Amino acid sequence: MRNLVKVSFLAASLLTVAMSSAWADDSSPVGVWKTIDDVSGKPKSLVRITESNGVLQGKIEKLFRPPEEDQNPKCDLCKGDKKDQPIIGLVILSGLKKDGNEWNGGEITDPKDGKSYKSKLELSDSGKKLQVRGYVGIPMFGRSQTWLREE
Repeated sequence: MRNLVKVSFLAASLLTVAMSSAWADDSSPVGVWKTIDDVSGKPKSLVRITESNGVLQGKIEKLFRPPEEDQNPKCDLCKGDKKDQPIIGLVILSGLKKDGNEWNGGEITDPKDGKSYKSKLELSDSGKKLQVRGYVGIPMFGRSQTWLREE
């Protein structure tokens, strides 16, 4: 009887591990990512990346802000349809398509300055990190951030 309980527990454990690894696809940036502030090194936001018809988009789900700051700020420096929209819920990544080991051809919006840049993404560290590059013209003229997978 004890062996049957041990075998059942082991089988359930293996099934749980197998199912959880199926949910987190390390070969795709789809999921939730923690962004890190370039200056302070502290968490800045959570961005959920989704895919539809082979095209990625990323939306801010949560901001990590000190209590004295506005907890639901608007993108007052953004232009077009993003102008004065709440930053929580704002689509900041759009139009990215898989190209080899990268996703590119899209753009990223920085809610801090309201500017949009060409963008490319690349997974690293077995899918646990996402290298996000925003640039003007060619990728050489830009800035990169490393985002950390949350789920």
